[in-house]
Amino acid sequence: MSTQEQTFGFTSFAETLSGRMAMLGFSLAVITEVLTGQGIVGQLAALWSF
Repeated sequence: MSTQEQTFGFTSFAETLSGRMAMLGFSLAVITEVLTGQGIVGQLAALWSF
C-alpha cells in the first residue's frame, strides 16, 4: 500500500468541499428568492430578457 495521500478522486477533502459549496449555493438561491420574490426560473427569465 502507498502511504502518499490521494490527490484526485473521491477524497474526504473533495467531498467536504463539494458539500459546503452546495450548501452555499442553495443558501444563496433561497436568499435571492426571498429578496426578489421570484423563483430560479423567473430570475433566469429576467436575466435572459436583456
